[in-house]
Amino acid sequence: MRARVDIWVRRLRQTMARLPLGTPRECCLCGARVWRFLPYRGGWRDAPPLLRSFRVIGSDLDNYLCPVCGCHDRERHLLLYLRQAELMAKIRGSHVLHFAPEARLTSFIERASPARHILADPFPSRPGVERIDLLSIPYPTASFDLVIANHVLEHVADDLRALSEVRRVLKVGGYAILQTPYSELLASTFSDPGVCSDEARLQIYGQEDRVRLYGCLTRPRSTMRWRHKTR
Repeated sequence: MRARVDIWVRRLRQTMARLPLGTPRECCLCGARVWRFLPYRGGWRDAPPLLRSFRVIGSDLDNYLCPVCGCHDRERHLLLYLRQAELMAKIRGSHVLHFAPEARLTSFIERASPARHILADPFPSRPGVERIDLLSIPYPTASFDLVIANHVLEHVADDLRALSEVRRVLKVGGYAILQTPYSELLASTFSDPGVCSDEARLQIYGQEDRVRLYGCLTRPRSTMRWRHKTR
C-alpha cells in the first residue's frame, strides 16, 4: 500500500511540476516552461548528512530533473557553459570524445556538426556508444579537439591516470571539460579503500558508485600530471 501511495505522490508531483504556475522556470534543453524541476531522491532534505555538512557542490538535488524532457541539472549546466564559453560554436568540424554521454545533450552536440563525435562508456547502455575505459582510451595521441567527461572522474579508480589519458588524446589547444562534485570545506580529496559498500559510499561520497570526494586541493593535485606543452 505504501509503495502505491509513493508512486501516486511521485506522479502527482511530476504533473504539478509541468504546470506554469507562479514564477515559471525554463529548461534550456527542451525550452519548456515549468513550475519547478523535480528533486533527486527527495532533494537535499534527504541527502546524506555528511554531504550537507560538507556543503558539497555538484548537482542541485532540489532542482534536478526536468519534468518534460527528463534532462538532469548537469546536462543543463553543461549546455549553458558550452554556450557561454563559446565552445558550442567551435564544435563544428571538430573531433569530440564524450564520456558518459548525456542523451539529450548529445543531440545538441550532433546538431553543431562535429566531424566526429565518439560516445564512450565502460558499460554502454544504448546503441551507438562505444565501450571505452577512461583509463585506457583506444585512440592515438592528439586525436580530439574536445573531451567531455561530466561527473565521471569521481567514479574512476585511478583519476590521475585518467587525466593522463585525456591529456594524451587531446590535440594541441584542445579543451577538456571534467566537472566533478567537490567540497570547499575539505582540505584535500578524500578516498579510502575501506569505503567499499554501497551504503558507505552513499553516505560518504554521495552515491553508491563513487570512489572519492574532491576537496580544495583538486587543482594542485591534478596539475602534477597535467603539464601540457602546447601553451
